[in-house]
Amino acid sequence: MLVLLPPSEGKAAAVGTGAGAVLEVGALSLPGLTGAREAVLTELVELCAGDEDKAAEVLGLSPGLRGEIAKNAALRTAGTRPAGEVYTGVLYDALGLASLDAAARERAERSLLVFSGLWGAVRVGDAIPSYRCSMGVKLPGLGALGAHWRGVMDDHLPQEAGDGMVLDLRSAAYAAAWKPKGGVAERTATVRVLQSKVVDGVEKRSVVSHFNKATKGRLVRDLLTAGAEPSGPAELAEALRDLGYAVEGSAPAKGGRPWALDVIVAEL
Repeated sequence: MLVLLPPSEGKAAAVGTGAGAVLEVGALSLPGLTGAREAVLTELVELCAGDEDKAAEVLGLSPGLRGEIAKNAALRTAGTRPAGEVYTGVLYDALGLASLDAAARERAERSLLVFSGLWGAVRVGDAIPSYRCSMGVKLPGLGALGAHWRGVMDDHLPQEAGDGMVLDLRSAAYAAAWKPKGGVAERTATVRVLQSKVVDGVEKRSVVSHFNKATKGRLVRDLLTAGAEPSGPAELAEALRDLGYAVEGSAPAKGGRPWALDVIVAEL
């Protein structure tokens, strides 16, 4: 099973410049993305080493985040740490990679793929520096990053998925960088988390960001810990129910499309 995750806005600081292993783009997983990664990295570094106001505008940074510009300018010499430690936030707190047992951690390193405006996609064991570059950014030379990544992802991601299922937990901006097609799409499940509340005797459901992120992190952790290896979306739904989740959804009406599963929660 391949699990597609969004990155986090916040990122843990890597080791200081010169104090640890520096970035080796060619050593990252999915080597077929190396050329596209180098193109984004080169332009991002040049942008942030130049006019600070222009860089802030392009990256959509508020005055309080201006320090991210200098960080980006130094990416080629900055220290790195595993991507699973760099990404933080609600989803990654709930996932708790550091506290997984050895077997679950090995499954995480094999199956989790984190999408990124800068790297395209990385595995949680890949050594990267902290950075700031969302998938929604339009770099002056490359244009919209979603479009930049789409072609190269179409060339390389299907082979990463292989014959297994794909659990797609990405947000919309990152989902635009690769949309599974054909047989891969039919083995893909997207998950929406809905909070259920009873108001005046009537159940109401809504999407709440915190519940969405925390529940996605928790269900991935539970699947990794249980060693679940569902062969398709129907088996995934059953595996999640066995783990105590309330799951609704069915096969799409037309072939060549992913399943859409709803996970219903009342509280975290």
